[in-house]
Order: sequence, then C-alpha cells, then structure tokens
Amino acid sequence: MTVSAPHEHAIRRTRARVQGTVQGVGFRPYVYRLAGELGLTGFVLNDSHGVLLEVEGSAEAIKAFLQRLAPDAPPLAVLERVSTEERAPTGAAGFAILDSPRGGVADAPVTPDSATCSACLAELFDPRDRRYRYPFINCTNCGPRFTIVRGVPYDRPLTTMVGFAMCARCRAEYEDPADRRFHAQPNACPECGPSVQLLAADAQPIAGPWVPDSVGAAAGPDPIGAAAAALQGGAIVAIKGIGGYHLAVRADDRRAVAGLRERKHREDKPFALMAGSLAAAAALVSLGAQERALLAGAQRPIVLAPRRPGARVADAVAPGAPELGVMLPYSPLHHLLLADVGTALVLTSGNVSDEPIAYRDEDALERLRDIADLLLVHDRPIQTRTDDSVVRGLTVAGSRRRVFLRRSRGYVPGSLPLPDGGCERPLLACGAELKHTFCVAKGARAWVSHHIGDLENYETLCSFTEGIEHFERLFAVTPEVLAHDLHPEYLSTKYALDRVGVQLVGVQHHHAHLAACLAEHGVTGPAVGAIFDGTGYGSDGTVWGGEILYGDLAEFQRAGTLLPVRLPGGAQAIRQPWRMACAWLGAAGDGMPDLPEQLVGRVDPVAWRQVAQLAQTGLRSPITSSIGRLFDAVAALCGLRATVNYEGQAAIELEAACGPNEHGAYPIALNTTGGEEHLLVIDPREAIRALVADIRRGTTVGVMAARFHAAVGLVTVDACTRAAASHGAEVVVLSGGVFQNRRLIESVSAGLHEAGLRVLVPERLPANDGGISYGQAAVAARRMGCV
Repeated sequence: MTVSAPHEHAIRRTRARVQGTVQGVGFRPYVYRLAGELGLTGFVLNDSHGVLLEVEGSAEAIKAFLQRLAPDAPPLAVLERVSTEERAPTGAAGFAILDSPRGGVADAPVTPDSATCSACLAELFDPRDRRYRYPFINCTNCGPRFTIVRGVPYDRPLTTMVGFAMCARCRAEYEDPADRRFHAQPNACPECGPSVQLLAADAQPIAGPWVPDSVGAAAGPDPIGAAAAALQGGAIVAIKGIGGYHLAVRADDRRAVAGLRERKHREDKPFALMAGSLAAAAALVSLGAQERALLAGAQRPIVLAPRRPGARVADAVAPGAPELGVMLPYSPLHHLLLADVGTALVLTSGNVSDEPIAYRDEDALERLRDIADLLLVHDRPIQTRTDDSVVRGLTVAGSRRRVFLRRSRGYVPGSLPLPDGGCERPLLACGAELKHTFCVAKGARAWVSHHIGDLENYETLCSFTEGIEHFERLFAVTPEVLAHDLHPEYLSTKYALDRVGVQLVGVQHHHAHLAACLAEHGVTGPAVGAIFDGTGYGSDGTVWGGEILYGDLAEFQRAGTLLPVRLPGGAQAIRQPWRMACAWLGAAGDGMPDLPEQLVGRVDPVAWRQVAQLAQTGLRSPITSSIGRLFDAVAALCGLRATVNYEGQAAIELEAACGPNEHGAYPIALNTTGGEEHLLVIDPREAIRALVADIRRGTTVGVMAARFHAAVGLVTVDACTRAAASHGAEVVVLSGGVFQNRRLIESVSAGLHEAGLRVLVPERLPANDGGISYGQAAVAARRMGCV
C-alpha cells in the first residue's frame, strides 16, 4: 500500500513569469499542450516582459510542469529566467491562451528570423497541399520575425502582416492550439497572404501574382519559374528576400558574373553564393562537421570555407580569395528559386557598392533598375533592413570555435548579457565607423544592432539613426548615457555629441575591442589584449592599430605597441598600400627608398618620390602603429596589391598567398622603451630588410608571405606572454580586424595556449568593428558604477 504525502494531491495554483526569447516561437501553444497533458487549468499570455502563465492542479502535476517547461520547449525558444509565486486557487475550469494586454514597458526579446522548417518545406513541394509553391509559408517554428516586427508584444497587429486579413482556413489554424500554426503571426496562404510578381527593370509586370489551385495547376504565369528561367539564361535578377533585396546571377556564368560586377561597381570584393542543398554546397567548398551544422542551422548564415578545386564557380566570384562564402536557402522563395534554377547562384546585396542594401520597394526600383534586368518582388513590407550574417569555423587554442565576420540576419536581435548584473541606467553605445553597429542596453541585457555598414555617407547615416529609433522603441530604452568612440570625425561620435540630455562616455577604440571580448565571456578582467586592426583613434591622438593592452572593463593601459611609422597622405594610404610600403622601406633603411622593381609600372615614380618625402618630413602624414597597415605594406612589396578596392583586400590576398610548406619566419624584434613607461615595442624593420633581400633573391611570394605571417605570430605570442608575466595576468584577448586572418589567430592562440594562458577570442560578435558598440556599452556600464 502506497501512502501519499499529506499535501501531494492538494490543489495549488502557481504563477510563472518566463523571460527570454519566448514570443513568436510557439511557446504559448506549447504551454497549452503541456498543461493539458498534465491535467492543469489556468492561462498563458504574451506581454511586454515575455510570457505570463498560471497553472492550477495538484502539487505533483505543477512540479512536473515546471520541470519540463524549459527542457521540452520549442526549438526556437530560449528561456533565460523562470520566476514563480504561489497564488490562491480559483477553481476555474480549462486552460486558456489569453490575448496580450496593451501597454507596459517592453522587456521581451524579439526573435531573430528563422529558416524554413522541414514541415513547411514538405508542404511547399507537395502538389496536394494548399500551400504548394507558396513562397510565404511559415509556422511557429520558422519564418520572419525581427524583419517584420514593429513593436512588442509580438502579435500580428504589430507586424508588417497587419495589412493581410487571414482567410477562414488560416484563421482556424491560427486559433487551434493543436495546430503548429497556432498564433503564428505571419500565417498566410495564397488566398489571403502576400504574393510575388516579376517585374521588368522599368517596373512593368511580366508575371504574377500566381496562385496554384487545389491540385497544383497554375492560374497564370509563375513569376518564380520565370525568374529561374531568366537566371538560367544569364540574366541579373533582383530578389526581394527576408531583410532586403539581393542581386542574383548564375555562379558558373562568367559573363553574367562579370556583368554584375560592372553594373554594381564592385571590382574585386567576393560575392556570396547560395546552394540548393548541403550536397550542392559540398561540391563548391570543403565542409567539416562544424561548417555543415552552421549551414543547416536555423540562422542560415553565409559560411566561409575553402574552395574546392574544380568547383563550378566563375573566377570573378571571389578573385584572389581561397575561400568561398556559401549559404543555403532560408526562405520558401529561395527554396523554390534554387530548385527551379538547378544550380548555385551568386546572391549579393542589392545595392551599388558602398550603399546600404535596398529594402523598400520604391527605393529598390529606383536604385536597382540600372543593375538588374528583372526584379522578383512581393508585397509583404520589410520593417528592418538586415544583411546576411557571415561566419567561419576556426581552431582556437585547440578547440573549434564559430566566429563572426558579420552578425546580422538570423542572430539579431538576440541579446547579450552585461557582466555582473548590468546597468540600471539605460544606455546607447554609438559604435565606430566601419562595419558599423550600435548597441542599446538596460539592466543586464544589451542588444547589438544588425550590420549597418560603413558609416561614411548620408544613406548609411540614415540607416543608423532609423535603426536607433527602432531599437529604442522595440526594447523601451530611453538612453540616459551615450558611449562613443574618441575619434572626433566619426559620424557616430558627432551623433552622440549632438544628442541632448544625456551623459557622454568616451571610450578608446581598442579598449572597446578588449572590453567586448571580455564581456561576452563574462570576464570583468584584468587581462592582456593583443588588439590588432587597421585604424583606431589613440588616447594620444595618433592612429593606433597594433596594441598590447592591459586592462579590464573600466580602464586600460598600453603595455606594448607596434613601432610607429608615418601614414603618408593619411586616408589615401589605406586605399593605396604602396604608400605604406614606401613608409616602411624608409623606416627600415637610410634615406629615400627607391621604387621597388615589383611596383614599377603600377606606381608612378614621381608619386613614389613625393610620398617618400611626405613620410620623411611628416607633412600630411600622421603617425600610426597599425599592424593592418603593416600587412598592406608587405602585400605591396610582394607585388600582390598596390591599391585596394575594398577594406582588408591586401591582407586577405597576402594570407591567401601563403605557401603551405614554408615554416621559416622573418626576424621581428621585441624591445622595451626606457623610463617609467617600459612599453614593449614590436619592431619589424629587420623583417622588412629580410623581405627585401628575399625579393632580390627571387624567393616566391608564397614563401615570403608565410614567413611574414609566422614572424607576426611569434612576436605576438612573445609580447603577450611578457605582458602577462609583468602584470600577473592569466587571460589574453585576441581581437581587432587583423585577427580575422585564420592563419594568424590559429598560430597565436596555439602559442599562448602552450604558454599556459587562457585565450579568449570574440565568438558572439565579430572581432572587427562590428563588436565595438557592445564593448563601449560594457565600458560605460562599468564606469558609471552600474556593474
């Protein structure tokens, strides 16, 4: 005979507040089903803080409910916190999903957009299904979220689907808790939802809207099929996707790819590819288990992987790059298009080079009509412009890591924690200039924006300010504190200085890099940081970029730096690496350097002498300690790249040139300054002289590139271990855009790991300036005494 505990079967009622990513992911119907399975009554609803629910029944059933609430949750749900309190039983029958109350302060994370799930894909390609070939099919487990949401709580009236009234059958699905489309806010079908059209460049309709009947026959020309046929024939097609417009051509069509580059004014920067399946992607690039998982995940980023020899891809897709960026379809429209085309496509941002991606229809028709032959458009508005994310897998300190080059669609607006409880004063961090993001924060959460782009023109500035307004509204953040870069000419800094009624916190660029990496790993410091990039405004007013720092979230000091040289012509030297070659040759020798033979015919001799004079006199030539510019100089000296067409091109091509079997290294000295500062100085002048000697001996570029990379890696390990020993640090951070170099970060992290140091690299944000805003937020929160 079993004796029950005295109160085991007593009726109880428990209220639970669930915080995290729990809206728009099928969490309420999941709660409804779980409560029904356990015989519990009560209710569940969305509100501005997340999900609120009450369950009533036996103590045993309520205990089981709470134990299963997180582990059995839908795949897109992320439960950050579940708090409970006891309530008086009401005796009410049944379990209900209640309407969301209006008002309150928004505190509920908005879900990122998610790739089409397998159940929806099965329906998409089933001729018997009423959503056969319907390019907007979705359910609670997939589909658009962030790009269509206008406010919280996440309900249809606060999305761009508000203009599409559901038909009777869609409404029945939406209201049936047993259906996987229960409360799927973008739910629609061909009868009641958005539709697709194919337009000529002059905006005249060619095909669509197209609606299949109940047995799959077309009522008119299929715009997706027509677009696929045009692509097969070599056309350039603009395609409206989830977060904006893409420009597409066949990846194996040399003429079409060359035409796209010419019309888009994008000379060399690699294009992304979309393959129809994992097998199709594996025919283009070498995929390990990590890359396969990244490609097939719900986020569907662009994944960088080594190009396969003989891959059917035009050379102009990624000239000079050893890797290709590949993604899989993530919307029903993409799935249909790739299935119809039957081959991989170039799918690049819908814009002219250096402009923001087009996402509003009128703007796209205006800006893309001189690039695209056809436009595949639809009438579901996009609320927020969102580029594709870019990731790669790396081996860091002996383990595989996912790292971002761009964090946007599929990941944004996922929140990141601020260490030690965060900040009670809401804040806005304005970011840097290149690869720009901003960040809003309150309490323990920070929301880093989607990729804005390079903040150098009016169009991108508008995207920046509109994005800030949307995030402040979406997450109910009214900033009292604004963090900004120290560079006085950054548009983001000027924006911060122009806002009234806020407290300003200036954050040094490289300290923000250090702080971002520490904060994402939950480390408050202190730590040593090797922060290598192209340009950052230093505390002394010079251009930094090769820094060994020691610090924490609040403060830092400079423990080491690259030997400074002149940046002849200022910003011109960034676009013309031969100028840095001239500056480093002058620094490594005596007097005026001669024009190297490998640059004859590529650099005007008169211009070379003028630049050499600038570097020698310092006229219009600020001082820089940038390792990014050192990479530029070596690439130019090796004859790889005298000028660049996009940021980082010279360094990318130098890394790509490295010979796999060369294990030598050039000598780079690590000196210490005198006086009280005792600053470590990385001095590569002997390496430059050795490189010049190799060039004169006719050494191959592959050997020279490999020796230079090895030299930088060895001296970085030496500088970090010496700084760590000097300060008693056990943690080393590697960040900044230079550490997007696979060869460098893998060698340096391995060396530091062997030295017994803990190595941290950015994993949830990019190492480049896309992570700066989060670092600014972490620094501002700590300095304001809030963490």
